[in-house]
Amino acid sequence: MELTDVPAVWLRDNCPCSLCRDPRNGQKLFQITDLPARPAVASTRELPDGSGTEVVWAPDGHRSVFPHGWPGQDTGAGDGRTEADKETWTAADLDGRIPEASWPAYLADHAVRERILTAVARLGFALLREVPCRPGQVLDVAGAFGFVRETNYGELFDVRVEEDPNNLAFTGSRITPHTDNPYRDPVPTLQLLHCLANSAEGGDSGLVDGFRAAALLRTENPEAFEVLTRTPVPFRFADARTSLRADRPLIDVDARGRIREIRFNNRSIGTLRLPAGELTAFYAAYRAFGELLQRPGLQLDFRLDPGDCLIFDNTRLLHARTAFAENGARHLQGAYADLDGLFSTLAVLRRQRPLDDLAALFAGPGTEQYLGEEVTQAQHMLRTAALAEADGAPAALIAAGLLHDVGHFHGPVSGEELMAGTDNRHSHTGADLLSRWFGPAVTEPVRLHVAAKRYLCAVEPEYFQQLSAASVHTLNVQGGPMSRAEADAFEANPHARDAVALRRWDDRAKDPATVAPGFEHWRPLLTGLLRTEVI
Repeated sequence: MELTDVPAVWLRDNCPCSLCRDPRNGQKLFQITDLPARPAVASTRELPDGSGTEVVWAPDGHRSVFPHGWPGQDTGAGDGRTEADKETWTAADLDGRIPEASWPAYLADHAVRERILTAVARLGFALLREVPCRPGQVLDVAGAFGFVRETNYGELFDVRVEEDPNNLAFTGSRITPHTDNPYRDPVPTLQLLHCLANSAEGGDSGLVDGFRAAALLRTENPEAFEVLTRTPVPFRFADARTSLRADRPLIDVDARGRIREIRFNNRSIGTLRLPAGELTAFYAAYRAFGELLQRPGLQLDFRLDPGDCLIFDNTRLLHARTAFAENGARHLQGAYADLDGLFSTLAVLRRQRPLDDLAALFAGPGTEQYLGEEVTQAQHMLRTAALAEADGAPAALIAAGLLHDVGHFHGPVSGEELMAGTDNRHSHTGADLLSRWFGPAVTEPVRLHVAAKRYLCAVEPEYFQQLSAASVHTLNVQGGPMSRAEADAFEANPHARDAVALRRWDDRAKDPATVAPGFEHWRPLLTGLLRTEVI
C-alpha cells in the first residue's frame, strides 16, 4: 500500500511524530477535533538519507515523516478473538501434534514461551508438563503470562469431590462439553487446570473446538446458526453468597458476522421468556447445536497426569470430563485468567524477536576480528555500551553504543571491503535496520557516528592523533575530515551532540583492557526502548 492510496485524513490521523504520539507508548496526543477538518497533502519529498517520506500538510503546515514500508498491507487481522484469527480443528486434526512443553523449558526459553502462548491464541489451548505438584502453583502459571481473575470461587478453586458441593464439578459425575461462568459478563476468557493427583478410575478430560462446531452449524443449518446468534439467553448462578446473571447468545459474532464467542452450559441456562414462535425456533436450534457438539470426532480426549497444567480459551473451547469413582484420588486446582494478558505477553515476546537476532549476531559474526583492532566486533560494541553506561548516558544512547556497528553485518558491502577501500556506509545501513525497532534517539546517533569522526577531525586537531591505525584508514575511505560547511551542517543536526559522545566511547572501546558485560545484560534496557509497533 502506498501513501497515495489512503485518504488524507487517515494518513494525518496516523502521523507518527512525537508531537502526535507519545514515543514511549504510541498513544495519540490529540483529539480528532484538533485536526483540520479537511487536511490535504501540500507536498512530499524523500528524505536525503533515504529512510522515509516527509509529508507537509495544509492548511496547518504540520510535517510528518513516514518510514519506508509503512503502512504495509492490510492483513485483515483483528484483535485475535474471532474465527478469522484461529486455526479450528477436530480431534483428528491434532493427532500427534497436541501443543505442549515442559514448564522448565517454558520459563527458560522465549521461543518455547511464544510457541505455547501462540497455541492458546490460535488453537485455543496448550498443555504444560512437569509443573510442580504443589498447591497454588496454578497461580504462578497464570502469572507467567497474565493476571488471575478472582471470582466467587476465589483466586483458585479445587476440582475434587466435596461433601456439600455447590457445583457439579465438585462431584464425580460425568460433565458434558460446556464453557465456564457464562453467567458473568465479561466471562473469564481463559481457564487453567493443574493436576495434582489423578489415580481415580475414570476422570479423563475432553476438549471441543466450539468455533469449528459453530462454523459447521452455519454451513449445515444456517437458520439455526442465525437464531443462536441473535437470541439472548439468561445464564444464572446463585448460592447462599452469590447471585449472577448475564444475558448473552450461545454463539456471539462480531460486527462482520465472524464467530467471536461461545457460551454453552446447560446447567446455567435460566428460563427464557419469549413469544412461542421464537421459543420453538430457539429450542430447535439449541438442540441442533447440542447434538453437533457431541458429534463423534469433534472431541479431543486425553488424561491429565500429575504435573500437567492445561490452559484453554474459555470463550472458544468447551471442556468435558468422564465420570470417575469418588473413592479414588483426583485433585485438580483451577484458576481463571484473561486473553488480553496472554495476548499482551505474546505481543511483547514477538516484539522482542529482533533482540534474539541481535544476540545471535553478537554470539556469531560478532566474535570475528574487528577491522584490524585488538578486540572483536562484539567486544567493541559491548565495551562502547559499558563506557556510555559508566558515564551516565541515557538508555537510548547506551543502546546506540551497543548497536552502533550492526551495519557492518547487514549492508551490501562488508567491513572487509571497507578496509580494502570501499565505504560500506555501515552507519546508515545500521540506522535503517534499527529504525524498524527503535526510535530516533537510538538510530540517529548510530547514523551519525561516522560523520562525528569526520567532524571531530575537522574541529579538534588533537582528536586525529587519538585514532587507531585502522580508524585512520577508514577515515580516508569515508571522506576524510569535514569541510567547514559540512561541519556547520553537522552541528545543526539535533542528534549531533549524542553522535559525538557515541564517537568518543567508540574510540575508547577499542582498548582491549576495557571490560564489559555480555549482551544479556542489556536486554532489559533494549526491551524498554523497543517500538510499541514494529514498522
